[in-house]
Amino acid sequence: MTRHLLAAACIAALAACSADTSARADAAAAPVADAAPAATTAARTIALPAADGRPFITEEVAQFKEPWAMTFLPDGRLLVTEKPGTLKLFDPASGRGSDISGVPEVAYGGQGGLGDVVLHPGYADNGLVYISYAEAGDGGAGGVVARARLRIDGDGGELQDLAVIWRQVPKVSGQGHYAYRIAFDGDGMLWITSGERQKFDPSQDMASNLGKVIRLHDDGSVPADNPFANQGGVAAQVWSLGHRNPLGLAFDGDGRLWVHEMGPKNGDELNRIERGANYGYPLVSDGEHYHGRPIPDHATRPEFNAPAVVWTPVISPAGFVIYDGDRFADWRGDGFIGGLSSQALVRVAFDGDSAREVERYPMQTRIREVEQGPDGALWLLEDGGRGSSGRMFRLVPVTDAGTARP
Repeated sequence: MTRHLLAAACIAALAACSADTSARADAAAAPVADAAPAATTAARTIALPAADGRPFITEEVAQFKEPWAMTFLPDGRLLVTEKPGTLKLFDPASGRGSDISGVPEVAYGGQGGLGDVVLHPGYADNGLVYISYAEAGDGGAGGVVARARLRIDGDGGELQDLAVIWRQVPKVSGQGHYAYRIAFDGDGMLWITSGERQKFDPSQDMASNLGKVIRLHDDGSVPADNPFANQGGVAAQVWSLGHRNPLGLAFDGDGRLWVHEMGPKNGDELNRIERGANYGYPLVSDGEHYHGRPIPDHATRPEFNAPAVVWTPVISPAGFVIYDGDRFADWRGDGFIGGLSSQALVRVAFDGDSAREVERYPMQTRIREVEQGPDGALWLLEDGGRGSSGRMFRLVPVTDAGTARP
């Protein structure tokens, strides 16, 4: 496989808010994963920068239009969401990509559009896929989660029998803070992060499911053992409250749920999520409002759960995986978070209920998504906005240089 080394400029120090702009990446773009099958292409190996001693090689795999999330199918292909509303089926072995039909219309703009995509734990038997997206309606827009049966036919496919199983309530004006990340736990329960849509107060209002972490059965029904189930309505969906814009969630090897969120100015967080807990936003935060008005620190209100990690300056976290593979054996059990304004991959170590950042790798572009591949490699999506080109990357150990993609 032919590989071209690309020298990259040193990363500039960033002290930016969660909505910061970013510079255009220096590396050349990889072939676009078009709806029509693309020709097989060799991966580019990129050093970012070339001699920083990082323990991995970065391979540029493909390019998408504003990619937001990805998940691997059992056959090694990927589903990739593009925020304007396209779901791609992509084969990293051949470089061929095509559109999945049956995706509903999305309310595209700002932070809204087509969001997350995950497989049902029983996908091999039931073929169920879950997607999140922004939906227009009375009052404005809101995030939804829908499930459908994925039918794959050769290089293409279709979402069939799509049904919305959860909605943000209420719909509001604006195009920010949908969050709508999705995950399943070991018991097959469905978890959804719901942002407060830049409206502040709904995070503490149990008549709204904005600013909450949601727990449901796989069909969208409410578990009877949820902490607020006896309140009925949308409150029954809630597992925890007091969140701002939670853009990544992952379970560690012991079943603990960790959620990171974009905080206000100088206050991004990583939280250990507990049943019925209140994380305080907007009443407390270790950051402050963008217009300069201070917010009381977590330490002033001990009744609210304090974050395990606070980032000041912010990293603008996006995407999250807790690694359990063998390819990077020394990283087993560590978390990896993409950074938007920080243009970095952030590694976090856990010790029971505590966590800490242990390393940060500059990537020179906005990292929107992080996934672990079936090959044990780490796979990243570039944000595709604010000057970045929307590329997919594969990270492999330096000792694996020259290893073919699956």
